Amino acid sequence: MALSPEILGILIAVFVIALTAAFLFWQRRRTSRSGILVVGLNDSGKTLMFSQIVYNEFVDTFTSMKENIGDFTASKSVLKIIDIPGHERVRAKFFDEHKRNARGIAFLVDASNLQSNIRDAAEYLYSILTDPVIASSAPSFLIVCNKQDQTMAKGSVAVKKLLEKELNLLRKTKSSRLASLDNTTDNAVFLGQEDKDFEFEHLNKIKVEFAETALFSAANEEGVQLEQVEDWLERVSA
Repeated sequence: MALSPEILGILIAVFVIALTAAFLFWQRRRTSRSGILVVGLNDSGKTLMFSQIVYNEFVDTFTSMKENIGDFTASKSVLKIIDIPGHERVRAKFFDEHKRNARGIAFLVDASNLQSNIRDAAEYLYSILTDPVIASSAPSFLIVCNKQDQTMAKGSVAVKKLLEKELNLLRKTKSSRLASLDNTTDNAVFLGQEDKDFEFEHLNKIKVEFAETALFSAANEEGVQLEQVEDWLERVSA
C-alpha cells in the first residue's frame, strides 16, 4: 500500500531528526575526549617530545614507571598530553587507564634503529590498533618517525613499509594461533582486510598519518623539529 504524502513527510522528518541527533551525540562524545596519548618503546623520544610540546624545553629523560601529564593549548581547545611509559611491564596498565579519553594517539618510533626493534614496535602497535575501544572510538593516529638527525634514520615512507610488512606477519601468526585454540575469548579487532596483505589504508575507521621529527638532545636545542606534530595537534583540536 502506497504511503500518503503526509505520512511520508512525517517519516522523512523523523529520520532526519534521528540522524541529526546521532551526529550531535557522536560529535559531543568526540569533543569530550581531550587526551593525546604519546606511546612507543623505551628510548623512542616520547618524554623529550612531551617536554617540548608541553613546556617548550628539554628535560633529562629516563625510563619512567608512571605517566607524565600536561596541557597543550591549541587554537581551538586545550589538549591533555599523556606520555605513557614505554616499559613493557607497565605500559598496558596506563594505556588502559587513559584510552577511553583518547582523542589522538602519537606512536613514536626510533627511525635510526627501527630495523633492530621492528618486531617489538610492531607488536606494540598491533595491540593498540586491534584494541576494541580504540577501533570503536577511532582517535586520530600519528606515527612519528623520530631521530631524523641520525645518519641511518629511515624516512616516513620506509618506516611505513617496514611496519606494514611486520604487522602483516604478526596478523598471520596471531590468526593461526587463535585458530588453534578452542573457545577463545579473545575480543581483539581484526587488523585490516581479510585476504589482503596489510596496509594502513585498510583500517576500517582509523586514519593513520606519518610525521618526521628530530629531537636531538638538551645540548642541541636548535635541533628541534616538531612542526609536523604541532600541525597534527592543531587539526586534532578542531
